[in-house]
Order: sequence, then structure tokens, then C-alpha cells
Amino acid sequence: MCPYCRSENAEGALVCASCARDIAVPATLIAERDDLLRKREELRDELKRARNEVEAFMSRRHSR
Repeated sequence: MCPYCRSENAEGALVCASCARDIAVPATLIAERDDLLRKREELRDELKRARNEVEAFMSRRHSR
């Protein structure tokens, strides 16, 4: 899928058949993106755990 014009292209295409823009993505960028997505999910999980801890703490405080 072309990120510019959203046209479908053949697997592994380097240039969009519709708009002629460069759509090749170096493997290093794909690996970096995957690593960043993994880290983002880890941070989201950590934030969710922290929120749950704060909510539990606040509930205990208010129930006293």
C-alpha cells in the first residue's frame, strides 16, 4: 500500500505504480519501527499497572 496515494502495489515494490513515489522502506527502519512499537506497548502496560496501583491506593484511603 502506498503511504502517499493509498494505491495497492506489488509486494516488495520500490516505487508506487500509481503516483511514482519511492515507497521502499529500508529493513533497518522496519526493525527500528518494530522495536519502538514493542517499547510503546511495554510503556502502556507499565502505565496501566501504575494507574491500577494509584486507584487501589486511593480506594483504600477513601474507605478509612
